[in-house]
Amino acid sequence: MSKHHGKHPGPADNMAYRVDPGVLREYRENGAVCLRGVFSPDWVDKVSKGIEKNKARPSSYSESLVGEGGPGAYFNDYCNWRSIPEFQDLVFHSPAAQIAAQLMDSQTAVFYHEHVLTKDPGTYKTTPWHHDQAYYPVDGDKVCSIWMPVDPVPMETSLQFVCGSHGWGWFYPRKFATTRNYSLTGGDTGSRTYRDVPDIDGDRDKYEILTWDVQPGDCIVFHMKTLHGAPANPSMALRRRVVSTRWIGDDAVLAERPWEISPPITGGLSYGDKMACDTFPLIWKRD
Repeated sequence: MSKHHGKHPGPADNMAYRVDPGVLREYRENGAVCLRGVFSPDWVDKVSKGIEKNKARPSSYSESLVGEGGPGAYFNDYCNWRSIPEFQDLVFHSPAAQIAAQLMDSQTAVFYHEHVLTKDPGTYKTTPWHHDQAYYPVDGDKVCSIWMPVDPVPMETSLQFVCGSHGWGWFYPRKFATTRNYSLTGGDTGSRTYRDVPDIDGDRDKYEILTWDVQPGDCIVFHMKTLHGAPANPSMALRRRVVSTRWIGDDAVLAERPWEISPPITGGLSYGDKMACDTFPLIWKRD
């Protein structure tokens, strides 16, 4: 087990937010769903302040990527929640854990990490198509992310998903800066086969693409194996600031990957261990 960093509240056992059964079916079939108005203005304000604190004091994991044609940067950073009280509050006290547990069909919700993703006005750097779980040392099907914007995001710049792709198996992770696959480091892949991410943009008619315009208070929840990407933000007026919280459920275990994992954090666990520990706290459990 990793060293405990401070005191946290125990797991909540209430169900203050209930996901509609139709939404649950949509998530399980499509691998992504948009939920409207689930975070109050207070939560949006707190998360906005947390994002600005993160950008003012980024960690060693942070990137600031600039595309050709505009002055704006695509900033991303993760695993800073212990030093940003607004993010801690979101994790332990907002509806996020309950939403994640219901959509994962899990008796518990364990918090994995948060990921800040912002695109300044005039950011011409796109987010390449990828799925998240191959980056992580996590096996299991009960895994999801909650993508929470604090600014209005029109459909033209919003996150896009390939419908049903969470059931397509495993794809190599890609570097956001270069779009190249991660380099193999010799880890064991077992019997698992990884494939290149298909050229979604080159043959969009072949795929059903899901996307939503979202407002502060809305969120998009998606399975960690759902292929997704995002366009540039060419607007010189609109910011796109988001925090994505990563959640793991009952069946998730620590797993080996044949490349350098991202984030490079395992909580002192061994391969095959359940994920709940001091590093990845249990936030919610069903009565």
